[in-house]
Amino acid sequence: MWNRRLQFILIIGAILTLGAMVLMIPDSKVQVHNTLHHLFFLPLIAAGLFFDWRMASLATVMAAIAHLPHFLTLLKHSPNRASDNVVELGIFAVAAIVTGLISERERKQRENLESTKRELERVYTELQQNVDRLKRAERLSAIGQLAAGLAHEIRNPLASIAGAAGLLMRAHASAEDSTECLDIIRLESQRLNRLLTSFLEFARPRSLKMQPTEMGALVESVLSLAAHHAGSGHVELKHVVAKSMPEIRCDPEQMKQVLLNLVLNAIQASPVGSTVEVHTWNEGSIVIVEVRDEGKGIPVNLQERIFEPFFTTRDNGTGLGLAVAAKIIDQHHGAITAHDRFPNGAMLRISLPIDGSNLT
Repeated sequence: MWNRRLQFILIIGAILTLGAMVLMIPDSKVQVHNTLHHLFFLPLIAAGLFFDWRMASLATVMAAIAHLPHFLTLLKHSPNRASDNVVELGIFAVAAIVTGLISERERKQRENLESTKRELERVYTELQQNVDRLKRAERLSAIGQLAAGLAHEIRNPLASIAGAAGLLMRAHASAEDSTECLDIIRLESQRLNRLLTSFLEFARPRSLKMQPTEMGALVESVLSLAAHHAGSGHVELKHVVAKSMPEIRCDPEQMKQVLLNLVLNAIQASPVGSTVEVHTWNEGSIVIVEVRDEGKGIPVNLQERIFEPFFTTRDNGTGLGLAVAAKIIDQHHGAITAHDRFPNGAMLRISLPIDGSNLT
């Protein structure tokens, strides 16, 4: 506001000063008057540039009034010069008014842009707030689902423990019944412990200890650990690894946990005499590990749900194994997906960036 007032004062002051000089300087000093006449161009253009065409018109009227005494004198003694001055002043006025129109248009466009910018900032702020609210609601919903799932999973073993304890409290229970009840309490307590351990691993995953790892050797160590389960289930384990595999940055212990979970699931899903294959190769900057079985496969409508907490298709499963695996893979900026094999079986694919960076 003060800048506008100062500009207005300077423009009016310049016109008045030039007008006063026109009146004070004798008409015989033609060159000086010619210079003063052309200097009027500056405040007229400034009026149009800093304000608008209205201010330019006002400045033109004031300049004409300042010129009037000298113009009347020229009209008597030198009509040609007077005519030239009128034409030049008219050109100055047109230039000032056009400048004012352009300046006003540019100013309105700038104001519209500023208004649009403020509106976009407001909309962005509201959108960000809505996204934050949705994230909070999603987290609360996820917590509610986890709590409901955990409560449901805990209820069954607690009911078994309570029933066994009730039988033990009866004095006439036989030794055989007492032993069976104690076994139930022991097994269900172990089941609860596994459930809570898996839940803690899912809800509070430990931080990664990234280090260069040879994925082929890591898979071999996992297959060695799973060999006993494969042998008892009469399932063959096979590892197909590409040549010249690059090292990958990952947490080897957590990756072992993921792969062991997938391999054990594949063994349990496979019929007697079948083969569980683990294929390892790289595509550019991505390492891929696939665990393939020859079981019944995974229905298409369940291929995404199997990674949800407490979702399981097995009677004795906790529903947290694949959820924990998916969370570990996500921490590694990777991806895990489930697919069907042809003609039968399932395939779980892990994609990991070699350098540990985000795949996206």
